[in-house]
Amino acid sequence: MTVDGIWFIHSNRFDEIAYPAECPFRTERAGAALATVRRLGLLDETRSLIEPPPASLEELRRLHTPAYLEALQRAEAGQVDESALWAGLGTPETPIFPGMYEYAALAAGATLFAARAVAEGRVRAAFQPSGGFHHAHADRAAGFCYLNDVALACEELARLGKRVLFLDLDVHHCDGVQEFFYARRDVMTISLHQSGKTLFPYTGFEDDIGEGDGVGFSVNLPLPPQTDDAAYLRAFDKVVWPLIGAFDPDVLIVEWGMDTLAQDPLAQLQLTNNTPAAIARRLMTLGKPTVHTGGGGYHVENTSRGWALLWAEWTGADTGEDLAAGLGGVMLGTGDWLGGLRDRPHSLDGAARAPVDAEVDAVIAHVMRVVFPHHGLSLR
Repeated sequence: MTVDGIWFIHSNRFDEIAYPAECPFRTERAGAALATVRRLGLLDETRSLIEPPPASLEELRRLHTPAYLEALQRAEAGQVDESALWAGLGTPETPIFPGMYEYAALAAGATLFAARAVAEGRVRAAFQPSGGFHHAHADRAAGFCYLNDVALACEELARLGKRVLFLDLDVHHCDGVQEFFYARRDVMTISLHQSGKTLFPYTGFEDDIGEGDGVGFSVNLPLPPQTDDAAYLRAFDKVVWPLIGAFDPDVLIVEWGMDTLAQDPLAQLQLTNNTPAAIARRLMTLGKPTVHTGGGGYHVENTSRGWALLWAEWTGADTGEDLAAGLGGVMLGTGDWLGGLRDRPHSLDGAARAPVDAEVDAVIAHVMRVVFPHHGLSLR
């Protein structure tokens, strides 16, 4: 199949460098997604598979401090001193391992490369599944994240004069990205995530809407555990969709963390991969240049399959039915998955749904009340 207008950005180094075995983050997810789209014949490798460059120190210094970058490089070389500890390095969630800096710099370079390509009109969209390190701060690592590739890409696009929307669909709040742009209005951040009352990084509440010139341009939808497809899509349609229209970005960056899916071992939302696919289809109607990144997702098979389904959406191969159902599936099915790419539909029953719906609807109403007036949107 010839893919027109979207790139799959990947390097073999993403498959070769690994976090320590005891760490839940698995770098092989991107390669597994690539293998799946190859098996389904959805990739024209001569036109659409792109090898990215690593980010340079000069590029990384646009948001990260020189002292922090030096600490990262020294730690990778085995020189762990007090500066590394202050930078958050060497914890269970930010371990020090061979290739740590190389991997992070390559991921940052790949997302920057994608951002420049869509901004320059060389491609309408690009998928960088090894990106989405939204917890990294200017001078500190956190949450498996060392360099904030998505924030660097947002900054690069803003430098090029673009209005940028960062839409984060990972289960965790994008605290690092929000921090970089909290007082700015050229980059809007919208995050749908499991509430910080119950999940790392314990931030991203309804009243966190920016400061100074940025008031109204940081938007958070903290959702309760057990939120299912219907409730999640309701939050997207009532809050996110109107805000995208009002902000009217030049470029979108979307983080597709698959840790929102049921069975993810680190979170408690109950989505199926039909929901990200439905959102992908909505976003495509905007006709905006878009950078897609990966993000979280700690059930490797579900994550790679979810990203493959998104690729099928972006390339026009998915019709809403299960793409691989007639091919015997991509792998063997389980009790929750019958083979192919799509999950079995799932929703909460009546007794479980009522409290979840009540909390989701309260979040929606509150965010509309505090954010919509800044964009001239009706509360109806």
